[in-house]
Parts: sequence; structure tokens; C-alpha cells
Amino acid sequence: MSLNNTFAALADPNRQKIIKCLKRSELPVSEIAKSVNITLATLSHHLDILRRAGLVSSRRDGRQIFYELNMSVAEEIMEGLAKMFKK
Repeated sequence: MSLNNTFAALADPNRQKIIKCLKRSELPVSEIAKSVNITLATLSHHLDILRRAGLVSSRRDGRQIFYELNMSVAEEIMEGLAKMFKK
């Protein structure tokens, strides 16, 4: 995991909204789309960036794809930031 890739993924306001939605629970794409109010094509693009950065994971259940926040990666990022700013 590269902090540069992670920060780039988190820099976009729409991706920040997606992360906020997923911090509560795993959600299908349709529910995420309602929360962030963007097209499905745009949402798919943002989810792909977050997935490649390791911030979210996905699973298919029938025709639906569910996404969830990868908490272990989020925790690694927070620990890395804490170490970076520690005196």
C-alpha cells in the first residue's frame, strides 16, 4: 500500500462521501449511489479507484455487488499518519 495512492484516492469529495457511507456497514452499489447522488458509471469509477487503493472490498451476491470499507487498511493509514507526525 502506497500512501500516495491512498491519499490520491481519498482526495476526491465523492470518494470521501463513499467512505462515509461504508463506515456504517456493507452496502450494495444502488444504496451507495442514492447516498452520494452520482451516476452509476461515475460511482463505478470511484469504487474502482478505492478498491485499487485497498480502501474497499467487494463481493457479488447474485446480480448485486456489495462494497465494504477495508478497516485494516484504514487502520494502517491512521497508524502511518500518527507515526509521521509523532515527535
